Amino acid sequence: MREAPDTVTDAAAGGLETDWLRLDPRTVLVRVVLFAGVLVGAALPVTFALAGPRPLWQAAAWVAAGVALALLADIVAETVRLRRTRYRVGTERVELHTGLLVVQRRSLARERIRSADLTANPLQRVLGLVKVRIGTGEHTGGSDSTLELDLVTRAEGERLRHELLARPAVTPEEPDHDNTLANLDPRWIRYAPVSFLAPALGGAAAGAVMQVSEWFGAQGEVIDWIGDRFQDVSIPWMIVSLVLLATVAGAVGALGLWVEMWWNYRLEREPGGTLRVSRGLFTARSVSIEERRMRGIELVEPLGVRMFGAARVDAVATGLVKDDADKHADLKSLLPAAERPVADRIAAQVLREPEPPTGAPLAPHPRAARTRRVRWALASVLVPVTVLVLLGLLLTPVLLYVAAGCAVVLVPVAVLFALDAYRALGHGVSGAYLVTRSGTVRRATVALQRSGVIGWTVKQSYFQRRAGVLTLTATTAAGAGAYDILDVGRSQGLTFAAGAVPDLLRPFLESVPTQEARSTER
Repeated sequence: MREAPDTVTDAAAGGLETDWLRLDPRTVLVRVVLFAGVLVGAALPVTFALAGPRPLWQAAAWVAAGVALALLADIVAETVRLRRTRYRVGTERVELHTGLLVVQRRSLARERIRSADLTANPLQRVLGLVKVRIGTGEHTGGSDSTLELDLVTRAEGERLRHELLARPAVTPEEPDHDNTLANLDPRWIRYAPVSFLAPALGGAAAGAVMQVSEWFGAQGEVIDWIGDRFQDVSIPWMIVSLVLLATVAGAVGALGLWVEMWWNYRLEREPGGTLRVSRGLFTARSVSIEERRMRGIELVEPLGVRMFGAARVDAVATGLVKDDADKHADLKSLLPAAERPVADRIAAQVLREPEPPTGAPLAPHPRAARTRRVRWALASVLVPVTVLVLLGLLLTPVLLYVAAGCAVVLVPVAVLFALDAYRALGHGVSGAYLVTRSGTVRRATVALQRSGVIGWTVKQSYFQRRAGVLTLTATTAAGAGAYDILDVGRSQGLTFAAGAVPDLLRPFLESVPTQEARSTER
């Protein structure tokens, strides 16, 4: 909604007059409704807590009065905030003035803006509103690199996004050409229960049941009820049954979370060289990444997903700052877990390459790398087993049986993980990209632009020196900032680094004359 009286001269815009704009008035309604939900959620336990020394109706009356006063104060505060918040987009700067008692004046230079992402929760979607998050992509550790317009109409949000991210087309696009790279395939949901989210959500569900029961003073009753259900079952089978129940609950939760996060998923390339990811069932999200900020692709294969031949595609790009206000806003994810051939195809299309760099053959690492992983795996098992043996000798023989069981079960598992981690190691060059792969629980294949590597770090511990291996770290301004090539042979790694990014490491290398190259003069 435009406010004509606030039209002023924008000095930063070269003397051109621009209009100040207001947030949508329904912002007050959205914020008050959300605050009311928080108050109602907190009112119930507070009412029961106050009902101890006094009647329940009296406690409810006191809580209701407090809720009403808090809502009234929130309505006044949000109305004042709305009246004191305004923004404008000039030719050189985007400005935002806001604040209740003290007006904060913030601005971003248009040339520094790298993202304009839109989000909308269910209530905002019903009202046709969105939150616009404008960012420069700088990791400043604060809010100086972002501006948030909370809330504007969806049409206004789309207008701002297109205006702020407008760039000259990188390549001419055909008018009728469909630039959609990927759409949601409902079959991808089968990978949700095998992700790491399932056991985490299962444990969280069990913890939530115990926590809520403690709030109402019924934790003992819940434990007794569980004990009655398993009174004729041995303790090991009871533990197994509870773990299975938690796993099923976690799988169901993972399915629901996947649907909420990835429903309506669409990956498209917009004119001007911008990748746009839109997704979300209840909370709609739209994330834009400029292709000129792309430095590569990361193919992520968590253990459970990898067992079913699937992988996730993440962007390695500059200026992707995690939104702490939205835990589901994984800004770097371009594709959810999908079949590996699909992931490779999307990676190639995103990078505009005929063949996916993530599928290139990689050079294996020396056997010393395998030995190191086996030793570390055995140490991670034998150290706690040794502690159990010592405690068993000092305290009770039962711990000796526990130690023996742990050794029998965990040693083969640890060795298998170590061998799998060794097989995952690899590095190579695919056209303009440096490729490295590592990991077993979370295997990651990174294809990084060789031109995006700004430095090499060579690390070699005492044990690595004895084994004749080292770790190379490619430094870049994008993604995680550094990507490792673990336990590569000394000469193999240095030669690879010097060839992958010419003239970056070569000045620091010294050629060693071989027996054949030495002088024969006496």
